[in-house]
Amino acid sequence: MKDRAKAIWRRNVKRWLIGAGLEASAVATSAGLAKDARGFGAIFTLHHVRPETQPIIGPNRHLEITPEFLDAAIVELKALGYEFIPLSDVPARLAAPSGTPFAAFTLDDGYRNNADHALPVFARHDVPFTVFVAQGLAEHTQPLWWEIMGRLLRQQREVSFDFGQGEEKLELKTTVQKLDTFFRFASYVWSGDERETVGTLCRLAERYGIDPLGMTRELVMGPEELRQFAAHPLVSLGAHTVTHRKLARLSADEAAGEMGRSAEWLGQLTGTRPTMIAYPYGSKEAVGPREFAAARDLGFAIGVTTQPGTLTKADLSRPTALPRISLNGYYQKRRYVSALASGIPFSLKR
Repeated sequence: MKDRAKAIWRRNVKRWLIGAGLEASAVATSAGLAKDARGFGAIFTLHHVRPETQPIIGPNRHLEITPEFLDAAIVELKALGYEFIPLSDVPARLAAPSGTPFAAFTLDDGYRNNADHALPVFARHDVPFTVFVAQGLAEHTQPLWWEIMGRLLRQQREVSFDFGQGEEKLELKTTVQKLDTFFRFASYVWSGDERETVGTLCRLAERYGIDPLGMTRELVMGPEELRQFAAHPLVSLGAHTVTHRKLARLSADEAAGEMGRSAEWLGQLTGTRPTMIAYPYGSKEAVGPREFAAARDLGFAIGVTTQPGTLTKADLSRPTALPRISLNGYYQKRRYVSALASGIPFSLKR
């Protein structure tokens, strides 16, 4: 229990430090400091865009912003002089940079709210964007374990689960208890084969009346919806693998197959094979040099991670390993957008 309490304390401190860093970066940006950190531009990443109607459990909070914040982010970037470009144009802009910074918007997983709530905002400002689609999610055969666990923790006040040391009763009466349990489930997912551990969590959810694939059908656009969505002139679709697993944990052949089959499926669906891919999860633990090289060999011109940073000249030589900046649900303030775009929060990490 002491170790888990320390882990919760560390997460809270980290979140506070991030917020404090964004505040300091916003002040530095408004003062015109550290202009070199901005680089040539930035790729922003989002997941859910929808009105906030209920509390979000655990790390899912960072995956969700409101349409109002998306609008404010675009307005802020416009005020800063950013040009909005399709993701596909990024390599050309890196090869021939101008004095005008650029921004490209991306959204992962193909949630239905991307069409219902994000598209109207982007259309109002004439901003192009790319949505990365995983075949298994779009065909509604792959569960969204993080969404499933979030719903389970919201609905229950207690669950029982065996993490490997025997059945435990997990109280879920407080926010701290829910957060602690969510992170324990996340750790459990990475403790073994992802398919097996996620399958076990799905069976847990079913015991408490949650239909795992029903949630995927509820949240993610299906093939016909995607086909219609992709017809919009501002919309581009990119690959996101088949089963949305951490590629670095798979064999080289399996990882390459996940990427290649995803592109082939999307090409058959829309008539255009995608040249862009987002790696699931996108962290250093989820993707690395092996996958970046495989993406290049498979014909992808662009590959994006979730590793934060602005774009610099160095990124021209690594187009399948580009950083992205998350518009984070924990930090939905307009001044934080300028702080993130400045590159100051990431300048010491790259």
